[in-house]
Amino acid sequence: MADVLIALGGNVGDTRATFQKAIANICGMTQAALLARSSDYATPPWGDERQARFINACIEIETSLDPHALLFTLHKIEHKFGRDRARETRWGPRTLDLDLIAYDDISIQKPELTLPHPRWFERAFVLVPLAEIVPDRVIAGRGVAAALTELSSAGIERLPDLN
Repeated sequence: MADVLIALGGNVGDTRATFQKAIANICGMTQAALLARSSDYATPPWGDERQARFINACIEIETSLDPHALLFTLHKIEHKFGRDRARETRWGPRTLDLDLIAYDDISIQKPELTLPHPRWFERAFVLVPLAEIVPDRVIAGRGVAAALTELSSAGIERLPDLN
């Protein structure tokens, strides 16, 4: 079984409800155990700043799927929730974004999959929820909590838990 970190994001529709359903789909479709789930965070948009704030979160799962099969399944789940990667604007609005951040300590550099995620340590909207659930995790030689201290988390707001 592999220990996997996945970042969730979205800013179209009821993102928090989408997250709940998407996490259930991730666990069901990958036969994964949910080990941890961060709080949801409202975050400033990245790239194209002329759009609604995003909601971001991270989960830690344990799965026996290999990294490529897991990525394929995550893309199927995104599509199920209305994401069309072929027609979207880069860094634009989306219903659901699922990014594979780390898969155990595996390193992969292929056009369709790079692990760990090549920009995980540059994005506070990923690091804030990651630091909540795995602050001591080391990814590609960098600690999650330490990487967060190098970035500004201005504008990131923890949202109240859903009932």
